[in-house]
Amino acid sequence: MKSADNTGSQRDPETFAIIGAAMEVHRELGHGFLEAVYQEAMALEMTARKIPFQREVPLPVCYKGQKLATSYRADFVCHESVLVELKAIGQLSGADEAQVINEMKATGMQRALLVNFGAPSLEYKRRVFNLRESAKSAEEK
Repeated sequence: MKSADNTGSQRDPETFAIIGAAMEVHRELGHGFLEAVYQEAMALEMTARKIPFQREVPLPVCYKGQKLATSYRADFVCHESVLVELKAIGQLSGADEAQVINEMKATGMQRALLVNFGAPSLEYKRRVFNLRESAKSAEEK
């Protein structure tokens, strides 16, 4: 498992708490189950830790100001602002990361966690999408 440090908990206690819940689920179940098993276990663990969440949240996608009929579905949205995507695969890929980034762009959410229970050690990636910083760097080019 990736190690947790105190600076992460102070900088972003919400994502730190979600990662802690994922670590506990992985410690208890190990790897090898289907994603649905981990999703249910995460719901139980986050409830026990009093992490507010919604499960299987439809995420609308807009094109030129119009909502498309096609939408994404987030495994969890925690604290009303952290998108959490779960996987149960051998190793995370660029396509998995792209999915999370696209979901963030489509919804305007600033933070996301990509969590993989399928490897012998828990894998997680924290993503922050800052529109203001992205706009600044684009203007400087």
